[in-house]
Amino acid sequence: MKATENEQLKQLVMEKYSQIAEQNKSQNESSCCGATCGCDTIDYAVMADDYSTLGGYVKDADLGLGCGLPTEHALIKEGDTVVDLGSGAGNDAFVARAIVGESGRVIGIDFTEKMIEKARNNAAKLNYKNVQFRQGDIEDMPLAENTADVVVSNCVLNLVPNKRKAFSETFRILKKGGHFSVSDIVLVGDLPEGLQKSAEMYAGCVSGAIQKSEYLNIIKEVGFTNIKIQKEKRINLPDEILNGYLTNDAIEEFRSGKSGIFSVTVYAEKSTACCAPGCCN
Repeated sequence: MKATENEQLKQLVMEKYSQIAEQNKSQNESSCCGATCGCDTIDYAVMADDYSTLGGYVKDADLGLGCGLPTEHALIKEGDTVVDLGSGAGNDAFVARAIVGESGRVIGIDFTEKMIEKARNNAAKLNYKNVQFRQGDIEDMPLAENTADVVVSNCVLNLVPNKRKAFSETFRILKKGGHFSVSDIVLVGDLPEGLQKSAEMYAGCVSGAIQKSEYLNIIKEVGFTNIKIQKEKRINLPDEILNGYLTNDAIEEFRSGKSGIFSVTVYAEKSTACCAPGCCN
């Protein structure tokens, strides 16, 4: 993807999530894309998991934008430093804080100024002193290397144009022996022709979801080890969406086949050995 295309995509993401930041969860779930319906796609309720039973859950921070529960699988311990990529209004950050306790800390990074403002307001209301939110680009994080014990992210990296750079940055900010758990949207197999050109819209309105095999390969190539899928689920697109692209027979074939759009939660570790360029700095 060319640099100008990357910047255009980032601008689209910033505009879209600035709109979302001004809405609550019910508004996001009842409007396609969580903001405006100009993108002609599914709503996030199709992808989102329920956070409400998790410790640390803050209703005002839940905008219904996720596609998994990465904090549930992230093996976070008391005293850890956790970094949440694409922290939004603070949902995953606050759940992580309930686990790290007063001796740990949580840092949320988000690209959108209005999301950062909303997250900071939520933290201030709760008087959380060990949770902070920084505006920044996941491809160039405003953090020093070897900062985090754990990195989490929920349905964000599919929006990042340069995933290799994002995972390289994740590697850089993790301590040796640290790990990440991220939930994201990926593609599996060849989608039906009627959906091929529209797959990016189903993955959150903007182009970005890639084949699962390519996604996992990028993680391996930047130096991570012990890569495993902790959870995987098919995104069941409603008939009203599929009818716009497929015949009834094609819909049945699509639903019963292995190809499709999936939510995956992926775990990987930064080895304590020097296994990749830069890891011994």
